[in-house]
Amino acid sequence: MAQESSSQPGRPYPPPAAPEQFWPAQVTVLAAIGLQLALPERLSAGPTWLVPALEGVLLSGLVIVNRNQIEDEHPRRRRVALGLTAVVTAANIYSLGALTHYLLHHNPPGSNPGRVLIVSGVLIWLTNFLIFALWYWEMDRGGPGRRAAGRDRAPDFLFPQMSDDRIEPRDWRPKFVDYLYVSLTNATAFSPTDTMPLTAAAKSTMGVQSLVSLVTIGLIVSRAVNILS
Repeated sequence: MAQESSSQPGRPYPPPAAPEQFWPAQVTVLAAIGLQLALPERLSAGPTWLVPALEGVLLSGLVIVNRNQIEDEHPRRRRVALGLTAVVTAANIYSLGALTHYLLHHNPPGSNPGRVLIVSGVLIWLTNFLIFALWYWEMDRGGPGRRAAGRDRAPDFLFPQMSDDRIEPRDWRPKFVDYLYVSLTNATAFSPTDTMPLTAAAKSTMGVQSLVSLVTIGLIVSRAVNILS
C-alpha cells in the first residue's frame, strides 16, 4: 500500500507561469467608484467627489503599469493596488457607520428616508462585495504578479479545484472571477462556503467582510423595509 501511495505524487505546486488578464480588476474598481459617487453626500467620506477622484488617479497609474495583462511581479503596482483597495474599504466602512448613525438617530439623509436607506444600503453592500474580491485577488499566494510568474507563495485559500484532480487540470490556478465568487458567497452567507481560508490574513479579511455585510443587511436594509411598510 505504501509503495502504491508513493507512486502517486500530489498536485505540483506552484503551477506553471501563466499571464493573467488585468481588465476584470479594472472594471471592478470602476464599478466601485461609480457606486460611491451614487451615495448621498452626507454618507461620503468628505466631498462626494474626493474619494472617487483619488481612486481614479490610482487606477490610472495601475492602467499605465499593466494595460492588458499581468505577466510578472511588480512590487510598486501591488503597493498601489493595495493602497487603492484600502482607501475604498475605509470609505465604504465610513459610509456604513454614517448611515447607521442616521438610522439610530431617526434622521436619515434625503426627503424620502425609506428609499434613501434602501438604496444607500444596497450601494454599500455592492461596494463591499466588489472591494473584497480585490482584497482576495491581491492577497492570495502573494498577489497576481507572483501567480502569473509561477512564483506562488503558500495559498491563502483552498479552492475545490485544488482538492480533486478530476475536476480541473493539475496546473489549475484561480483567476479573478474565482475571487469574485468567494466574495459574493461570503457577503451573502456571512461565512465561507466551498472555498476555505487557510491563513490568518484570509480569515481576518473574510471576517471583516462578513461583519460589514451583516450590519448592512440586518440593520439598515431591514429597518428600511420596516419604514416603507
